[in-house]
Amino acid sequence: MRRLELIDFLPSSGDAASSGGGPRDAAALDAYSRVVTAVARELAASVANLRVSRRVRSGQVAEAGGSAVVITADGFMITSAHVVSGARRSGGRASFVDGREVRFDVVGTDPLSDLAVIRGEATDLTPARLGDAEALQVGQLVVAIGNPHGYAGSVTAGVVSALGRSLPTRSRSAGRLVENVIQTDAALNPGNSGGALVDGRGEVVGVNTAVAGVGLGLAVPINSTTRGIVAALMTHGRVLRSYLGIAGGSRPLPPRVSTRLGRASGIEVVEVVPESPAALAGLRPEDLIVALDGAPLEDVGDLQRLMVADLIGSRVSATVVRDGDQREIELVPVELET
Repeated sequence: MRRLELIDFLPSSGDAASSGGGPRDAAALDAYSRVVTAVARELAASVANLRVSRRVRSGQVAEAGGSAVVITADGFMITSAHVVSGARRSGGRASFVDGREVRFDVVGTDPLSDLAVIRGEATDLTPARLGDAEALQVGQLVVAIGNPHGYAGSVTAGVVSALGRSLPTRSRSAGRLVENVIQTDAALNPGNSGGALVDGRGEVVGVNTAVAGVGLGLAVPINSTTRGIVAALMTHGRVLRSYLGIAGGSRPLPPRVSTRLGRASGIEVVEVVPESPAALAGLRPEDLIVALDGAPLEDVGDLQRLMVADLIGSRVSATVVRDGDQREIELVPVELET
């Protein structure tokens, strides 16, 4: 059986006492350590070390690695899309801290959320408990469990450094921002991607997805949006989204319009893709979109959340401010090609 590696970055309680800290400091450090070790013990069996074979441009087969989190006993796991991107049809191998190794297949990937679902050939895995990142607070303790540089079962701990970050993703010509990304100072290294970011209750609140710099890590949050993406990948192997064909950004509304609508900003159209639903409907650069089918829009994230599969082929009404005047423009979204 492989021994779980625990990476400590704080002194032991004895060191704290000997360096001038009183009993209360030692007690606090012991409580901290108990949380981290309890989380590591609970989640160790639920995080897999992935080995993926992919064909590179030279035609040769290259080996890559990452991590995955078990979500069902019968083999379903979530990981980062970039970890299994380009994986060969044979999938790869997933190994666990108890020494087991199973083959897995890629069920589906969604590069625009950097999430993927794989399924291992097993029926008795230990699923992790999924939490809700919406309840996180800055400064809260989190634990990252993964396989940096192939070292299985590695654990690092830190705090939530920031919430509400954005992570740009791209698939072919389509681009998107993953919203509400978690920033943590728990050390993340190559191979941690796809691993678990866990709160003090032992619930997975994020999927580690990127290293943004030394001591800075990001994780895609586990929330209602990502749960829907994971469910779609498990069921259909892909995520359907609707598409309008605009590039834009948040912009302050003119004072008169802001007063009338009761909000400060809308989405300014910067570019309209030729032959897209937006172009066919007559949207123009510099138009301000303030609502879609009555739902208020203040930034691109608001619009992204509305671009669900149900809108594909349906008529929707965009409330647009153009030259200071408000008007309704009908559009028919199409499926976003990824």
